Amino acid sequence: MKSHTLHGEIAIRTLAMPADANPAGDIFGGWVLGQMDIAGGIVARARAKGRLATVAVDAMTFKLPVFVGDLLTCHGKIERVGRTSIAVWVEAWATRGDGTKVLVTEGKFTYVAIDENRKPRTVPIDD
Repeated sequence: MKSHTLHGEIAIRTLAMPADANPAGDIFGGWVLGQMDIAGGIVARARAKGRLATVAVDAMTFKLPVFVGDLLTCHGKIERVGRTSIAVWVEAWATRGDGTKVLVTEGKFTYVAIDENRKPRTVPIDD
């Protein structure tokens, strides 16, 4: 389990909107998961230097709800680089209306680098 400090680079920031909420006003977990996948993909794509595909979501933990109006910021940090795959730890932080920042969700996403035929390709050695 990670500590509750910001890890990794900011990959995306977005505003939780009413269309993303259930009738109780909480943002759907699937929406948060989707934002985290985008963030992890941005971090992994930069390292892979090209196209990739999500192959797994591991160790997902929903800690607190996200509310309409929260600013969701997703941070990503590469945890492992394999021959064709990259694992990224992603944290989702919500900034509430009063400015308070809370860790709402975290998890590990695994991506595979793919070529123009959508077949796995070797991740380049980092310079």
